[in-house]
Amino acid sequence: MRRTDIAIIGGGLAGSTTAAMLGRAGVATILIDPHPVYPPDFRCEKLDSSQVAILTKTGLADAILPATTHDHTVWIARFGRLIDRRPGDQHGIMYDTLVNTMRAAIPTSVETLYEKAVKIRTSDKQQIVTLSSGDEISARLIVLANGLNIGLRHHIGIERTIVSPCHSITLGFDLAPSGREHFDFGALTYYPERAADRAAYLTLFPVRHAMRANLMVYRDMDDPWLRECRHDMRNALFALMPKLHRLTGDVDVIGPVRIRPADLYVTQGHRQPGVVLVGDAFCTSCPAAGTGTTKVFTDVERLCNVHIPAWLATNGMNATKIAAFYDDPVKQACDQICAEKAYSLKSMSIDTGLAGHANRWLRFIVRRAIGALREARTPHAVTRH
Repeated sequence: MRRTDIAIIGGGLAGSTTAAMLGRAGVATILIDPHPVYPPDFRCEKLDSSQVAILTKTGLADAILPATTHDHTVWIARFGRLIDRRPGDQHGIMYDTLVNTMRAAIPTSVETLYEKAVKIRTSDKQQIVTLSSGDEISARLIVLANGLNIGLRHHIGIERTIVSPCHSITLGFDLAPSGREHFDFGALTYYPERAADRAAYLTLFPVRHAMRANLMVYRDMDDPWLRECRHDMRNALFALMPKLHRLTGDVDVIGPVRIRPADLYVTQGHRQPGVVLVGDAFCTSCPAAGTGTTKVFTDVERLCNVHIPAWLATNGMNATKIAAFYDDPVKQACDQICAEKAYSLKSMSIDTGLAGHANRWLRFIVRRAIGALREARTPHAVTRH
């Protein structure tokens, strides 16, 4: 039986970041994940400045940011009209590249087992992880970072409840200007022209040498429009946002169109000894709100910088110790803000009543005023791509 202080189950973004932080801090850690190389996965595809700020607190920003593509300039537009051109703060990176780059930052002192955890047993003192090979790991603490996988949690009575099924749908694809070398913009955020279209926004941003598109909508998975997207994404996009053409010109969709629905769920029964849940293993966030990576980095930063050092300083790993993480005011504030953004953005985007119409126009007018003020102050500071 292997023995360690921390056993991390799941080598996605949350698990790999936890392993990198603990390894750099000299904490005995084992990371368990079946994939030697994290496979392509349609999730987070960029980091914004607030997420980079939290990443900096983990001590891992210098390892990650060189693998990203900075957008430099972002155009904000609606109704085919440019509202603002602001300095960019987005760092494009595909999710598998992000995770594998994070894994490369894990010190060699962290043992990585490319197996599947099939069972866990927890207590106030010691935890046992059983692997698919039959081997066992004894740890003082288990960090569950296995995302949407619910099997292990059921072994110890942790349940999840879906509070908003198919809350949003994200479509991802590469876009290229037809007959031209590049777009006029470095990046573009385009807001829908009609609330009835049930869309939040389209964001175009560079990832290496490609222009990546993420389209956020609020629809059902059996919506005929999604079938049209799979068949002809270009026509479906311009049917949804007909005046977008004024800014992008003619375009070609390159490669496959990936579609990911997102349920919002919360966890019950998680305040148990010996095990702590981080990232999506604890609760999900809405990709349209752009807060998923914020939650992951916040969870892991608080866990590794604040709570695990305090827990390891004394014997045992009882439920009272674990509760300190879930009650952490920084984590709780982050969870609340992420949930509020998920619902407020959806309401703002699809409310067809007078209040929704007024709110969208108010946002449009305010952003246009900000853009005009920026242009008046620094008319040449933000240039085209």
